[in-house]
Amino acid sequence: MNLAHSTSLSSDVLESPIIEIGGTVERPLRLDLAALREFPSITIAPFDLVCFSTGRYIRPMESYRGVPLRVLLDAAGVRRPDNTDFKRTVFLAHAHDGYAVTFSWHELFNTPVGDQAIIAYALGERELDIEHGLPVLVSGADNVRAPRHMKRLVRVDAHVLRA
Repeated sequence: MNLAHSTSLSSDVLESPIIEIGGTVERPLRLDLAALREFPSITIAPFDLVCFSTGRYIRPMESYRGVPLRVLLDAAGVRRPDNTDFKRTVFLAHAHDGYAVTFSWHELFNTPVGDQAIIAYALGERELDIEHGLPVLVSGADNVRAPRHMKRLVRVDAHVLRA
């Protein structure tokens, strides 16, 4: 199975925030900011952004507000009633610049990580814009948050691993 999914981005995706949820799902989603805001939102606590590789302090981050990633994955139909393949699913999140990060089904649906993995549209008291990374994927329960602090998220793909 090839998890190195090539994300070709059209100019409209680069101009306006659109998030796609695809791969092995029953109902692929394509959400603009207005559609994203229709889902229930949560706020994660402020944190210090620290480089994973060097331990260097980058900057303080205010609270983010956004939609839990697992809510969007459920809306797309990750869990299929006819089988349990979803338990072997990994999710590959892509940014506009080619950066990618992973999550597992167990991590998002069966640990505290899933409680705080969000697609954010606000930081502190202000709404984010594209210049400030909208939409931002944040994994608020990670010990070091920088590796899965992704600006300009464009797509999350579900991949079922073979047994």
